Amino acid sequence: MMRRFKLSPDLIGLTLCLIFCSIGIVHSQPGYTPTQENLENREWFSNAKFGLFLHWGVYSELSDGEWVMNQQEIPINAYERLPTFFNPTQFNAEEWAQAVKKAGMKYITITSKHHDGFAMFDSDVSDYDIVDRTPYDRDVMKELKAACDRNGIKLFFYYSQLDWHHPDYYPRGRTGGGYTGRPEAGDWDSYINYMNTQLTELLTNYGPIGGIWFDGMWDQWDANWRIDETYSLIHKLQPGALIGSNHHKAPFPGEDFQMFERDLPGENTMGFNQTSSISDLPLEMCETMNGSWGYNIRDRRFKSTHELIQSMVKSAGYGANFLLNSGPMPNGKLQPENVDTLMVIGKWLEKYGDAIYNTRKGPVSAKKWGTSTQNLKTKKVYLHILDFQEEVLLIPEFVANLQSMVFFDDKSKVNFEKTSYGLVLQIPRSKRIPIDTIIEIQLK
Repeated sequence: MMRRFKLSPDLIGLTLCLIFCSIGIVHSQPGYTPTQENLENREWFSNAKFGLFLHWGVYSELSDGEWVMNQQEIPINAYERLPTFFNPTQFNAEEWAQAVKKAGMKYITITSKHHDGFAMFDSDVSDYDIVDRTPYDRDVMKELKAACDRNGIKLFFYYSQLDWHHPDYYPRGRTGGGYTGRPEAGDWDSYINYMNTQLTELLTNYGPIGGIWFDGMWDQWDANWRIDETYSLIHKLQPGALIGSNHHKAPFPGEDFQMFERDLPGENTMGFNQTSSISDLPLEMCETMNGSWGYNIRDRRFKSTHELIQSMVKSAGYGANFLLNSGPMPNGKLQPENVDTLMVIGKWLEKYGDAIYNTRKGPVSAKKWGTSTQNLKTKKVYLHILDFQEEVLLIPEFVANLQSMVFFDDKSKVNFEKTSYGLVLQIPRSKRIPIDTIIEIQLK
């Protein structure tokens, strides 16, 4: 296969120098002030509430998840054969974007480069990418971005700071050990320069994007990640782009939203999240449809639409977006089981979307029975009753002035009474909706 010209390490350094010189002081992110465009995009993000996470790469060829290189300890010289088999001829960017739109999702976050170091975009700083190393020879990120633009979907790029392939990712962290066959030496600063150059490509070759979704810093906390420099670069190239990082800690200066991996904000049932701190930044929770992020042909532990819709509602009750993952198959198709699930969720949102979209955390905190959301502009509060067997519900902390209260489905009145103990609601079993019984409260 013909190889195109690639940037030399010296040219990479010169390019970054010119970029950072144009920025000025590269360590200015601790005093970061978001632009008006950035603030508007944060507001859009908080209103969007529902997005699709896509873990797709050459690892999909092995059908054993995105961590297969590390888990099976596949050395680089063997793993590098995978791209020669990767030929997703059934990939259809328009089909993906339309499925996302029908599901009621507002954005996509896709793996532009995962921990294996392989770029799913056309990179000039390396030929270890989908255009140069695969028979497919097409930039799927460019095609997906065009399809997203046509369908009103925003595109975010996931980018792994951790890299099991690059020789300069050294010293190595807790993953990607000696099995890779990399030399026991490397230039860490050269790797960060490489990373920043690829980020520059993502931020300059695809038009305006939603933002950058970082992952992998947890691999070695004591490394000099130069994040102030990286964040300054991103905000210089695209001031409106949002930055988030799955580092499992409280947000660092320069980040624009806070994410939680497979947990509601402030929780740590999975053992990932090392902080209970919830910032005042926009929030996001990511979750899988089965037990895997990347395509895993053996993983049939698919969550029910009932469970996933309730997870989305609970996430909204914390004021957070719900980023639901699918691992596309190596042929380029979305998993049919995942598409079926998304269509069911989309139908639910067609009917109940007003209680999810454009909402924030409600005045009633999460309880065993459910949660609440609110639309600050319309002054409406939505009680989401997810798991409640009784016919009388007491809400002690609800103190707002009420104008009306109805069941969302048929707009019939809810019988309620204000008492010294709190707000008492009557919820007959005949009014119950199996997934989510929503009560709409209009405030004065």
